[in-house]
Amino acid sequence: MPRLFTGLEIPPEIAERLSFFRGGLPGARWIEPSDYHITLRFLGEIDDVVAADLDAGLAEARARPAFSVTLDGLASFGGDRPRAIYASVVPSPDLIELQEEHERIARRAGAAPERRKFTPHVTLARLNREAGPEAVARTLTQAGVFPRLTFTARRAALFSARTSRGGGPYLVEAAYPFLGGNFEPEEGEDA
Repeated sequence: MPRLFTGLEIPPEIAERLSFFRGGLPGARWIEPSDYHITLRFLGEIDDVVAADLDAGLAEARARPAFSVTLDGLASFGGDRPRAIYASVVPSPDLIELQEEHERIARRAGAAPERRKFTPHVTLARLNREAGPEAVARTLTQAGVFPRLTFTARRAALFSARTSRGGGPYLVEAAYPFLGGNFEPEEGEDA
């Protein structure tokens, strides 16, 4: 059974800027910049029928224009038991509508409803117990000012995750371009 999720790819130039925040925290397993993404709908291990129905639903989704996505800060999930460091994403109406559409498509395909509130983000590191709250707070403080990073989301993707402890590698199984959303060669894709 494939382990799948839908999301937005992070362009290489934005991934490179995010990679500057890597390192210096014991207990952190840093995500490879090529695996940075914004998860829209995590599905986990699903059977081939649900995966095929999901793919068909995403391919038939309403046409939407490419839209801007802005990353605006660093934070951590987990409070007193930090489990991840991430770059936060501004929850724009376009992004929220896309995520809600992916949720509807996933449910129609037979996936169980997502119980967690959508918090758009790019995971930079997964943390183990060695990364205590004080060390995480110090790392976030020492990171300095986070420059707002904006890019154009040109397509959604269906990703598969290889069997691992999380954090990739991820493979784009299918892509669903937005209107005017073909990738430009300078954004890391061949023309």
